[in-house]
Amino acid sequence: MQNIIVSGGSGAIGSAFVSELARKYPQASIHSLSRSPAAQAPAGVHPVKVDYFDEESLQAAAEQIAGKGAVELVVLAGGILHQGPITPEKSLRDVSAEKLLALFSANTVAPALAAKHFLPLLPSDRRAVFVALSARVGSITDNRLGGWYSYRASKAALNMIIRNAAIEIRRKYPQAIAAGLHPGTVDSKLSLPFQRNLASGQLFSPQSSVTRMISVIERLKPSDSGRCIAWDGSRIEP
Repeated sequence: MQNIIVSGGSGAIGSAFVSELARKYPQASIHSLSRSPAAQAPAGVHPVKVDYFDEESLQAAAEQIAGKGAVELVVLAGGILHQGPITPEKSLRDVSAEKLLALFSANTVAPALAAKHFLPLLPSDRRAVFVALSARVGSITDNRLGGWYSYRASKAALNMIIRNAAIEIRRKYPQAIAAGLHPGTVDSKLSLPFQRNLASGQLFSPQSSVTRMISVIERLKPSDSGRCIAWDGSRIEP
C-alpha cells in the first residue's frame, strides 16, 4: 500500500491503527485525520485536521490526499458510546432525542460523509479496502438482550450505509471492498464504564485489537464487501 487514510487517528483505536500500519507499511503515506491532530508525527504519518460534519473540511482533506495518488485503504475509527451525561439506555424510559441525535451524528452521519468524500479516492484497477468500525450490538439478528437503543440503532444504520456503498462502488471499483469491522471490547474510554463485568480474556488492548483487525483487512475478499466482520474474521449477521 502506498496511500492510507485513518480517520479518528487521535483516538485509542485510531492511533493504534496509525502506529501499526506505519510499522507494517513503512513505504506508505498514512494520513491521520483528527479534529486535533498532533503537532509532530512519525515518519510517513501526515496529520490532517478535519471537521467530520463540515463537508468543505472533508472535501479539502480529500483533495489534499488525492494529490498523493489513489488510496488503497481507508479506516474510519471514530464513534461514541457515551459522552458526558449521554449514557447507554437500559430501557425506553431512558431514550431521548439528545442521545439519539448525538450517537447517530457520530456513528452514522460522520462515516456516511467520510464515505462520500473518500470512496472516490480508491483506485479503479486494483484491490482497495474501505472499513468503518461497527459493533456486534448493531446486529438486529443477534440482539437478544435489548437496551442501548441509540448505540445499537446507530451502528445498525451504519451497517446499512456500508451495504449501500458496497453495492454502489462495485460498478466503478470492482475490486474494492467496503465493510464494517467489529473490534471486540477494547480497553479505551469508550468501554471503561462497562469493563467490570467482562470475563477474563474478553478485553483487548488497542494494539491487540488493531493487529487482529489488520489481519482481517488483509484477508478480505470482494465477496465480503457490504458485510460486517468481527476481529476474528467471523461474519456478523445483519
